[in-house]
Amino acid sequence: MKNKIFKILITILIILVIPNISNSVDEFNFNITEIEILENGNKFRGTKRGKIVTDNSLSIEADEFEYNKELNIFNAKGNVRLENLLQNYIIYSDDITYLKNQEKVFTSGYVTIDVQSKYNINSEDLVLLINEKNFISEKKTTIKDNKSNFYSLEKFSYLIDTEELKGEEIIVITNYNLPKSDKFFFKSGMINLKEINFLAQNIEINLHKDVFGESKNDPRLLGVSAESKNNKTQINKGVFTSCKKSEGCPPWSIHSEKIIHDRDKKQLIYKNAFLKIYDVPVLFLPKFFHPDPTVKRQSGLLKPELNNSNVLGTSLTIPYYKIISDNKDYTFIPTFFDNKYQMFQNEYRQVNKYSNFIADFAFVNDYKSPTSKTDNSITHLFTKFDKNLDLKNFNSSNLLISFEKVSNDTYLKIFDQNIQQASDPAKSIKPKNQDILNNKIQLSLDHENYNLTTGFESYENLQKKNNDRFQYILPYYNFNKILSNNFANGSLNINSNGTNDLNNTNVLKSSIVNDISYQGNSYISNYGFNNNINIELKNLNSVGKNDTNYKSSPDIELMSIFEVKSSLPLVKEQENFMNYITPKASLRFNPSDMKNHSQSSGVINADNIFNLNRLGLTDSLESGQSLTLGVDYKREKLENINKYFEFKLATNLRNEEEKFIPTNSTLNKKNSNFFGSITNSFSDNFNLDYNFAIDNNLDTFNYHEVSTLIDINNFSTKFNYIESSNEIGNTNLIENNTNYKIDEKNYLNFNTRKNIKIDLTEYYDLVYEYKNDCLTAGVKYKKTYYQDRDLKPTENLFFTITLFPLTTYEQKFDQ
Repeated sequence: MKNKIFKILITILIILVIPNISNSVDEFNFNITEIEILENGNKFRGTKRGKIVTDNSLSIEADEFEYNKELNIFNAKGNVRLENLLQNYIIYSDDITYLKNQEKVFTSGYVTIDVQSKYNINSEDLVLLINEKNFISEKKTTIKDNKSNFYSLEKFSYLIDTEELKGEEIIVITNYNLPKSDKFFFKSGMINLKEINFLAQNIEINLHKDVFGESKNDPRLLGVSAESKNNKTQINKGVFTSCKKSEGCPPWSIHSEKIIHDRDKKQLIYKNAFLKIYDVPVLFLPKFFHPDPTVKRQSGLLKPELNNSNVLGTSLTIPYYKIISDNKDYTFIPTFFDNKYQMFQNEYRQVNKYSNFIADFAFVNDYKSPTSKTDNSITHLFTKFDKNLDLKNFNSSNLLISFEKVSNDTYLKIFDQNIQQASDPAKSIKPKNQDILNNKIQLSLDHENYNLTTGFESYENLQKKNNDRFQYILPYYNFNKILSNNFANGSLNINSNGTNDLNNTNVLKSSIVNDISYQGNSYISNYGFNNNINIELKNLNSVGKNDTNYKSSPDIELMSIFEVKSSLPLVKEQENFMNYITPKASLRFNPSDMKNHSQSSGVINADNIFNLNRLGLTDSLESGQSLTLGVDYKREKLENINKYFEFKLATNLRNEEEKFIPTNSTLNKKNSNFFGSITNSFSDNFNLDYNFAIDNNLDTFNYHEVSTLIDINNFSTKFNYIESSNEIGNTNLIENNTNYKIDEKNYLNFNTRKNIKIDLTEYYDLVYEYKNDCLTAGVKYKKTYYQDRDLKPTENLFFTITLFPLTTYEQKFDQ
């Protein structure tokens, strides 16, 4: 009964006192389930979770509260949530103290802050100055923003209104936990997170490793101090290098009085800079600039290059790149030689939604030919237009137009090192053959039922004189279609192609060739023989002028060839090896005649002798009756099928000689050569490929082609040897490529080729190179015996150095 009376009195007291609290402490609005009054009403304690709101829109939620009325200090503990509704931030902690008279909040222990849903701050022992809108902590702090940036500071101060962050031992990481992340280190500094400006001391900026396309690099900037404002960052007494970090000095670095990063122009600008190689100054640069690593396209100077030509001497190239519009750009590439020559190359590119165009034009002034001894300006022009026609009902439809022209026959050889080309070789329009120019208009259509290619094409052979150098194919077409995949237990295909070919000034031949081919499915007999039948029917429609094969009046011919192929695959399994031996035969018969291709090149070997069109002819089928016999043997490791030994041998028999079959194939004879090959890839240290042809008497080798690779530890050498004689040819060449890796950074390379038939070494190349991730330096000795009009035999010694990604330099030493 006494306890009940006591509880009633306490309740009445609380009811009487609470209004007095609200009246006397009007800064706070209490919403508490239970409250305890202590020290004659000067201290109030809430023991269950509640919420208090202040007169300045500060809301505090916690498990326990304690308020000292006399000192006007409020303390909250346990899952505390402090929210400022006006300044838009929330503080999470287990212990918060609010000094109302000072408008100051401090926390004890770990604290998390959400600022305007933009920044998430994690710290300890935080101090909040409410009126100054300032967060302060002497403890290590991390901040993440909503743009994937991460900040780490040993101590910090953050102003809410201006979004200014001050601190010491600052680490900034962009694209945090994402690819292409950069890191910034500041000894001390101030960062304006809103304007992306900063002022810092003792800085280091580490860009992501593959910013220049090389994953082994560690590109970085260091400086004594730095300031960033108005989209410009200035680094004082800065150092830049892309080299991998190591204990010693980097292979190369640029030390500059000032390095300015202009984010609007996307340029890195250096003032009073020294280029150092292994900390030794080698070049003073009063002022230069290059695009920053984020640039994909930007107008400005590109990487300069120093080169050397056997004929022209040393040259300096300084390209300038200009963006015309989003889909158009232009590169001006002047090259200055150490004599009076200058080369001015111009490259224009345009990329549209369904097409792209590139044109490359160059002009060389007053070039003096060593052979003609006359001064003459020479030029080149290369163009390429590729358009996706986007035709309906076609998987692809493309139109290609290309043009190649030079005004000097040896132009491509003389200026080979100076003609700039695309960084991707597949996109380069520089002619791949220095002796042949090709111009074309080509239409390609790919339909689900057929393929069609047609167009006009011309070739210019720079080795020939006058009009005989030109060949015109106006027009040509090639059509392919699968008629049936299930025709008489096989497949039926049709191919039609036509050309109108003018060459050697006045030799004209026109033809339309229609081929229908049947390839039978394999049939395995009860005795294990694998058999199939192949048939090809050819219709040739031709007319010619001054041509030995084509008549001057229209001619229609029908040809056919029938083939029966059979093989007997045999397999033997051993403990560690599988052994395969396959005897095979091909019986073929052509009842019709063929065009005279006796002087054509028909290269036959053990790999293609069983092909139906083994001579590679388009307007004829191999005439006569023949039987091809061969055997294949292969031994391979069970655990690794790439480790094997293989031997092939085949020959061809016919009932009578055929005079129109290419004589160098020897298939025109009753008994052809024996064609064989040996491949040995069992060892990781030694590989052998050997192709040979021996006459039917087995006493004379008419052809050898040997390729060997020896690779032992840091040493590798490759030999290629070719010898042909009698009907097959008259060639005897040997070449060698040897590499020796001295250690991880030092390499030797040797290349040579010799024409044994005339006892002439064509060239020697001996190269020593020092390589690491950002620098390659080498000494090259080159001796050539090749002579072609303006090109003369040379002997040179070069020093080369490449500073990745800045430049390449090559210097020739006079002999």
